[in-house]
Amino acid sequence: MLPRVITIANQKGGVGKTTTTINLGTALAAVGERVLIIDLDPQGNASTGLGIELEQRRSSIYDVLSGDMTLTECVQDTAVPRLSVVPSTLDLLGFEQEAMGTRDRSYRLRRAIDALPAGKGEAPFGYVLIDCPPSLNLLTINALAAAQSVLVPLQCEFFALEGLSQLLRTVEHVRVNLNPELAIHGIVLTMFDRRNNLSSQVVDDVRQFMGDQVYETVIPRNVRVSEAPSFGKPVLLYDVGCAGSQAYIHLASEVIKRERALRAA
Repeated sequence: MLPRVITIANQKGGVGKTTTTINLGTALAAVGERVLIIDLDPQGNASTGLGIELEQRRSSIYDVLSGDMTLTECVQDTAVPRLSVVPSTLDLLGFEQEAMGTRDRSYRLRRAIDALPAGKGEAPFGYVLIDCPPSLNLLTINALAAAQSVLVPLQCEFFALEGLSQLLRTVEHVRVNLNPELAIHGIVLTMFDRRNNLSSQVVDDVRQFMGDQVYETVIPRNVRVSEAPSFGKPVLLYDVGCAGSQAYIHLASEVIKRERALRAA
């Protein structure tokens, strides 16, 4: 059953995908899990947010998808113990055009993850978290085809449900045509502002629409969460005591609890 592969996806930008990927991975590593983050966004924000600068990215996920290197060869350690990353570069922008017409174009990432070693001496990865670009392109399709489940960050704003419906249709399409194992792991509500009545209304609407698929944890709008990437750190390293850090710790606890229930089923 290892590793568990969770894709963090939403075609809308600015909803907290990368922030959630980085800090969920950090929180999982903090409780003893060995975690690999795959930065599948050409912008490379997850790589930067984990302190991997452009000049340090000697290899990237593009090298894996193009078949030039294995995933293991591209793994880089981070400042967080037990947390590693496969970084991204702008080369990824050309992947879709280069892969067009190839029969395996939707399964490149899945094959790479399946080839990860089970672990001799060093413990295998318990979780692989895939940070997707803000679009439903071939990169996102690869991420969904490679995962057992998808975690959806959803900003507490007016058009949240409209964007969610589109993503759910894509997930169902991938499940039917490419990956029968794919399921919704959960929906995490982000950028919640308790002073804003609209935020509370969105929370109520999403819970009514999606029920138990929505995590209990709600990620608050928090300035420390916004500051942390500029220092190349997850917020849990930047300020573990802030409200945002504590929320991601609670989210990790929920993720682990759901994973245990899935494995027991």
